[in-house]
Amino acid sequence: MNEEKFYCRIPATSANLGVGFDSIGLAVEKFLTIEAHASDHWHVEMVEEFLNVLPSNKNNLVVKTASRIASHYDVILPPLHIRMSSEIPLTHGLGSSSSAIVAGIELANYYGRLNLSMDDKIRLGSQIEGHPDNVGPCVTGGMFAGYYANDELFYQTSLFEGLTLVLSVPPYELSTKEARGILPKTFSHAEAVEQNAIANVMLMAMLKGDYETMGAMMMRDKLHEPYRQRLIAEFPTVKALALEEGAYATVISGAGPTILTLCAEDKVGAILSRLQTEVPGCQHERVGIYRK
Repeated sequence: MNEEKFYCRIPATSANLGVGFDSIGLAVEKFLTIEAHASDHWHVEMVEEFLNVLPSNKNNLVVKTASRIASHYDVILPPLHIRMSSEIPLTHGLGSSSSAIVAGIELANYYGRLNLSMDDKIRLGSQIEGHPDNVGPCVTGGMFAGYYANDELFYQTSLFEGLTLVLSVPPYELSTKEARGILPKTFSHAEAVEQNAIANVMLMAMLKGDYETMGAMMMRDKLHEPYRQRLIAEFPTVKALALEEGAYATVISGAGPTILTLCAEDKVGAILSRLQTEVPGCQHERVGIYRK
């Protein structure tokens, strides 16, 4: 039996950042870890108990993605025994599916000897996801802003220095399907113009390090947050408390229900203390931005 072994660690992601719907995301220091070696059949061994709801055979998203990429490049992968460990909660708006997709791409790249570039990986992941805001930062780390349509991909990245994140994770799940289903099908021309202006100012402020302005713009989204907030009972309280303690912004992470607060390092202690005391139903934790 071939004893060649593979190891990868893929970060969680927090997408949208308020006004960056389906286009902006951050890599977060929580990880999906994959270890693999050749076997006589495909099998996924789950380390954490909460992962046992996932398929342990070829229907696992990591395996399905690896097989899809291999087929795309006309290569055959050996059956693998995969050991999966994760710090990323499922269906909580932290990119658990995207991390699995990128892990599958990395598996196919390694065992198929594909020599994929960073651009290749993001493009392949975007083909599967339909948008790049989660798979992009999984690959690049840092802050990612991307456009993907008709197999055209454009993106930029930033290390996004000087910020710390606080995650507030409710005890319930929220499916992407439900979170998308609550959104309007159309928006007016005036709403689109306003959203565009807000997003432009937010990105310019972000890149200049003007986090006060960035945060103010980030919380003026018109496309998804006003609707998805209805599905996350804790959101208004978490946002109000965090802002009272000096946070730059509090937004929904991805499709939710996780709530993301961006702040300076010296504000973390006070924010966490208030949240842990006054919103005990959520799990609150400080996390860093993952930068490669």
